[in-house]
Amino acid sequence: MNIKRIKRYMAAAVITTAAAAMLSGCGKKEEASIPSAIAELPAAETKAHTQVTPLTPDGPVLPYIESIPEAETEPAPEYMKNGLEHPKVAELQARLMELGFMDNDEPTHFFGNITEAAVVAFQRQNKLDKDGVVGPATWDAIMSPDAKFYAISNGDVGEDIKRVQNRLYELGYLASKDLVTGKFGDMTEAAVIKLQELNGLSMDGKVGQQTINLLYSDDIKPNYLSYGEKSDVVLACQKRLKELGYLTTDPDGSFGNDTAMAIKQFQARNDLVVDGYLGPSTKIALEGSSAQPNGMTLGERGDSVHRVQELLNKYGYLASSNITGYYGEVTEKAVKTFQSSNGLSADGSVGMRTMAKLTGKDVKKYTSGSKSSSGGSSSKKGSSGGSSGGGGQSSGGGSGVNALISAAKSKLGAPYVYGAKGANSFDCSGFVYWSLRQAGVKQSYLTSSGWRNVGKYTKITNFGSIQAGDIVVVNDHVGIALGGGQVIDASSSHGRVIQRSLSSWWANNFICAWRIFG
Repeated sequence: MNIKRIKRYMAAAVITTAAAAMLSGCGKKEEASIPSAIAELPAAETKAHTQVTPLTPDGPVLPYIESIPEAETEPAPEYMKNGLEHPKVAELQARLMELGFMDNDEPTHFFGNITEAAVVAFQRQNKLDKDGVVGPATWDAIMSPDAKFYAISNGDVGEDIKRVQNRLYELGYLASKDLVTGKFGDMTEAAVIKLQELNGLSMDGKVGQQTINLLYSDDIKPNYLSYGEKSDVVLACQKRLKELGYLTTDPDGSFGNDTAMAIKQFQARNDLVVDGYLGPSTKIALEGSSAQPNGMTLGERGDSVHRVQELLNKYGYLASSNITGYYGEVTEKAVKTFQSSNGLSADGSVGMRTMAKLTGKDVKKYTSGSKSSSGGSSSKKGSSGGSSGGGGQSSGGGSGVNALISAAKSKLGAPYVYGAKGANSFDCSGFVYWSLRQAGVKQSYLTSSGWRNVGKYTKITNFGSIQAGDIVVVNDHVGIALGGGQVIDASSSHGRVIQRSLSSWWANNFICAWRIFG
């Protein structure tokens, strides 16, 4: 029974009560109005109200009202498409993520471009009309317990095919960049089969769950020059790495630890996937005129820093106790002293000229008369600077956090694009990478899975201990904590960079967080 009908019952009760009074002393004119008022009610209700309502000291006895139903949620349309906002969309997104057609993220009620693209990919794989609309047939197929995980094969066309082809090219399985077309043809199939063969997978030529997971895994075996090989190609690349200030040993044509370390450092400086392999993309960037030279500065960590510290120690500029792999204030001071002693500009940064001198044959060793740029003697005592959780450029955690959050917030609303690293579009890991770089943190690009074991910052394992500026890592996704229970991230389900709460979804999918500023 609804509210409108309740009011009509009450009106009828009043009418019948008034009618009882009229019948005792009123004429025909008044009597005639009673049936006309009751006649407005439906037939079933008229009968119930033609009798005089009994009176009580508190008034007339009204009919019993069982309950008033709550307003129902607007029913989902039979066809869901781009632009729709409804709770059922979240169920759709969650299932598409589970099947691998969308990047993992907190589902939303909004059906946007990313959701539409995922639906089209599902429809393509399941031989349905590729219209991006979720009608009964598409819905039933997606929700079926027998629905298959995302897979692509010969004959498929789409932007997702282009992404896979680009990775195959980077790994050396596709011979040239012009084969990255978005069309899965015979050449792509042959490349996939070769990848599967070298990596011990079933050679079916299809890119399914196992192959997708392998493409960005640390365990993948590329189809090009890698550790242990020796050739003139390796020698040429080593010479270029040396020229740019990355290689700390003499070029010899053998791909060893120093070469792999130099390649990773170069990849990190030049916005490439950091895998330590000498693949097509890395060789092109290395040979190009826009290749960024090395330039280690305060706040960095890693094997390359460790190697520089070893060289500084070898020539007497740094105590062995300060060989930590962290570029702190003591290391910076040692670099300045080395630069002053060797006729270089004492800026404290290890760039091309400093690295060339440090790895050369005419190095001037430290003497008691060696002076730092500030005029004081170089010290061999003390710590290398920074806490175990350091890694940002700023020695003051607060200012570093503020700079990171300010950079991140400046991109609110920027579109989500898979694989994008900025400055106008991002995916989740690209957004974190770009924001850290703007805040002065020399962190190489990592995928969301790479953030699980980055290791060089303070690891936070308690979800309740997350603070502003922490990098929050969940299953296949990553964001930046803002404090106050908020996070900012490039969201696939929203299709843009957003600020939102660290909801139960984040808690349930939580892996760890990393405190960049100690």
